[in-house]
Amino acid sequence: MSTPSTTLAHSPSSTRGQLNGVLFVALFAAAVTRVAALPAIANLGLSPLIVGIVAGAVYGNALRDGMPESWAAGVNFSARKLLRIAVAFFGLRVSLQEIAQVGVPGLVESVAIVVSTLVIGTWVGMKVMKLDRDTAILTAAGSAICGAAAVLAFESTLQSKPHKSAMAVGSVVLFGTLSMFLYPLLYRAGWLHLDTVGAGLFFGGTIHEVAQVVGAASNVSPEATHIATIVKMTRVMLLVPVLLVLGVWLNRSARQAVASKTHGAQHEAHHGARKLAVPWFALGFLALVVVNSLHVLPEAATSTLNTLDTFALTMAMTALGIETRVSQIRQAGPRALTTGFILYVWLTLGGLAITWGVERLFG
Repeated sequence: MSTPSTTLAHSPSSTRGQLNGVLFVALFAAAVTRVAALPAIANLGLSPLIVGIVAGAVYGNALRDGMPESWAAGVNFSARKLLRIAVAFFGLRVSLQEIAQVGVPGLVESVAIVVSTLVIGTWVGMKVMKLDRDTAILTAAGSAICGAAAVLAFESTLQSKPHKSAMAVGSVVLFGTLSMFLYPLLYRAGWLHLDTVGAGLFFGGTIHEVAQVVGAASNVSPEATHIATIVKMTRVMLLVPVLLVLGVWLNRSARQAVASKTHGAQHEAHHGARKLAVPWFALGFLALVVVNSLHVLPEAATSTLNTLDTFALTMAMTALGIETRVSQIRQAGPRALTTGFILYVWLTLGGLAITWGVERLFG
């Protein structure tokens, strides 16, 4: 059934508002890029991506009333669709030869992190923190695979209530953003005892969001950023098989519910068939890796696209900052937030142990 808001969403004024929102984020990101280039900021090793999310968060929580409400759609477009487009184009910085160099260790790292985090998160959430099944799975998925994108993909599969996704996303925002600041500092202080390859494996294998991985690893080195991105995209691509396994499990639960012949069980069975979400931006990333490996584009064109892509990532991170609310963190609730924290400790300590093991095994 159509609603007035649905009609307005397609009106010229709404489209104009969305364009204004995108332009606002672009101008904001341009200012952030200039600020990040200042010697005082550059010497701290902070990339425009991190400066963008901090500046955006300050604006979003302190000055958001100064932005017209109609611009929110443009900010959301930058934080969601533009982010995925920018991540896809990051494939132009990676070649198949580089993937081959870190392929097996990266795959082992990714599978170990994803499987262990999903199992630990679901068990801790349901058995220890007494969360409902959906909230526990969503929180675990956000930490294990690709942050908010995984939460949304799992939400469509579980058909869970929106506030449960909000709690999981709140955990991702908090601990993923913390990783962006903490990991580079720990690496520079020499506390991680990792070389550049190990840092790439660790960052890509344990940080929540794709853009957060790029933001953190960009403060180490370009090589670490390449490796971290490859490992992270491997985790992203594991979303499809994990969702397939989840679908089988849900269908089995639905059949068991039918056998119990209760009204509630029949309701569960009605939702037994789930829709699988395909991470198209991961496929786009792979396609552009192939393009880059075949040297189809002139070097000047690739360099220009990479510069534009960095700016697009800065826009996306700035928009994510603008959309971040203190209330969103509060909404996560103490039990869900504690579950996210336990997973964060596991990702940091357990992920570091897995990385050391992978380096020794394949080193």
